[in-house]
Amino acid sequence: MLDEVLNYLALKPGMVIVDATIGMAGHSQAILESILPAGRLIGIDRDQESLALARERLHNFADACEFVYGNFMDIDNIMKNLNIKKIDGVLFDLGLSSFQLDDPQRGFSFQCEGPLDMRFDRNSYISAYDLVNNLTQDEISHLLWTFGQEKWHNRIARNLVREREKHPIATTSQLSNIVVKATPYRYRHYRLHPATRTFQAVRIAVNRELEALEIALDKAIELMNKTARICAISFHSLEDRIVKLSFRKAASLDKVRILTPKPLSPTQKEITENPSSRSAKLRVAERL
Repeated sequence: MLDEVLNYLALKPGMVIVDATIGMAGHSQAILESILPAGRLIGIDRDQESLALARERLHNFADACEFVYGNFMDIDNIMKNLNIKKIDGVLFDLGLSSFQLDDPQRGFSFQCEGPLDMRFDRNSYISAYDLVNNLTQDEISHLLWTFGQEKWHNRIARNLVREREKHPIATTSQLSNIVVKATPYRYRHYRLHPATRTFQAVRIAVNRELEALEIALDKAIELMNKTARICAISFHSLEDRIVKLSFRKAASLDKVRILTPKPLSPTQKEITENPSSRSAKLRVAERL
């Protein structure tokens, strides 16, 4: 949703913009082209490999960029360390990048064999392997329902615990196969792969994504100049709900004006060109 983001950020030369999830820097490159000269972009990411690629992609803009390895929920401290008191706009693009999904060693996808990892930040201590092999059956069941809204959470949790008693669940294919077998046969061939919600739930738990998002949105709004805008692109209902409620809370306190009463979705043209964008939802608010 590049065009929509650029339009709603209302970019002008000289602005200070934060890309809180810089990823492969697709949005950031276009933002920089609109805020130069004299503009400044701060790109944050928990994934050091993504950050290195972003730095390489934006090497022509090096003088206007700051690349920060960190968690966006620490955005206040990050800005303080950069001696930035206020910002003119901020973007949260919450989707996984194809770079992360397509790397089997990251363990994000059930479509390729890899270690059960799922960490955005490889320096963090807890991986998907740790959760799947150490949580109790009740804890796994709760996790799958809370973060994945998985209908068969009890069955999957029971089967996982049963299987790990024989051997640790160490790979993405092992986890996927257990989930498929735990899913009633008539539900195994729907458009959505049976393991989709389980992988989402475990990934969210590993990275504490929803907790970090709620904290980061509140902090970002406090850092924004008057008329600065905050754009958040979510890819599932749990994220979108947090963005919606955070914006509503800020609006009730007269901190922001919500510019998208209903979230914006990608155009059919974009979905055709980039099928992974089909579930994207964009919400925007403006600082009062």
